Amino acid sequence: MAFIRKYGHWIISIYIAVIFLDSLRFKFTNAHETQVIFGKLDAWANSFGAGGLFSQTGLFSQYVIGSAELIASALILFGLFTGRKTLHGLGGLIGVAVMTGAISFHLFTPLGIDPNNDGGGLFYAAIGVWLGSIAIAFLRRKQLLAFGCQIVRSLSEK
Repeated sequence: MAFIRKYGHWIISIYIAVIFLDSLRFKFTNAHETQVIFGKLDAWANSFGAGGLFSQTGLFSQYVIGSAELIASALILFGLFTGRKTLHGLGGLIGVAVMTGAISFHLFTPLGIDPNNDGGGLFYAAIGVWLGSIAIAFLRRKQLLAFGCQIVRSLSEK
């Protein structure tokens, strides 16, 4: 148990960063797997008049999502290695947001759990990253709350 208390956040953080950073080679190179996923999502969005939402220039394109994953990874790793707990927590929050979207789209759109016929590996990795991101945000809740309070104070002074 002492090992988990001491190194658990390291293991979780590195797991999240590896998954996020590995996915970038698919998103940023416009790989076939990425085209299938975002193509299905864009066709679904088009069915209710929001076509282009998931296209390569859309609000939720592979490049936008990939950039959010890159930022989350950078914050998680930078915060972890430098001891900046607030940055670590912010990376976790971004990870929660991105993976909440990913899981929701897998579950509640025609995308489904296994869009690339990989046995659902992508979906299950998203769940693992989502849970890990929640754990990081929970571990850094004091720093995140203090940061949120600083922002509110700054905004209310104007």
